[in-house]
Amino acid sequence: MSIRHGLLTLLERGPRYGARLRSEFESRTGSTWPLNVGQVYTTLGRLERDGLIAQQGADRAGHVLYALTEAGRTELRAWFARPVERMSPPRDELAIKLAMAVGAPGVDVREVVEVQRHHLTEAMRTYARLRARALAPAPRHRDEVAALLVVERLIFRAEAEVRWLDHCEALLLRLARAAATEPPPVGGRP
Repeated sequence: MSIRHGLLTLLERGPRYGARLRSEFESRTGSTWPLNVGQVYTTLGRLERDGLIAQQGADRAGHVLYALTEAGRTELRAWFARPVERMSPPRDELAIKLAMAVGAPGVDVREVVEVQRHHLTEAMRTYARLRARALAPAPRHRDEVAALLVVERLIFRAEAEVRWLDHCEALLLRLARAAATEPPPVGGRP
């Protein structure tokens, strides 16, 4: 998730201070990815260092306002124009866990799969409640529509992960059956 570009997008609408950016980011993403206000200010510092934003005075309450620079607008347009990279995916803890569980002494891989499946079922229930709340009444404001898109992405991702777990379980069962029918190794070695 690009907090950096998310903040740039929010600043395109006009100058904002850090806590307001945090609130707007969370509203736009349906509060599914809470931000620490320190993380926001650290990111703002980097964006300012990189010339993508600049301080633009303060509001009546004394909050420092940040505004998008022309370089920031250019970066934002470039971000929206390029695809999200999939050739170098981030490490996936679940895939690593299952890969390590295969053959690990005392680990039942199918139990690891089942625990994750149960967790995903609970997560999907939570996401379904969030979706129902977002749909009743029909979303009208851009933040409501944006939050609905994020929640539906989480639902689709969880559903895909459940399908992958089903596939892993079926593959493990097939391999276990095949191993059970193999003749014993020659010379008594595994």
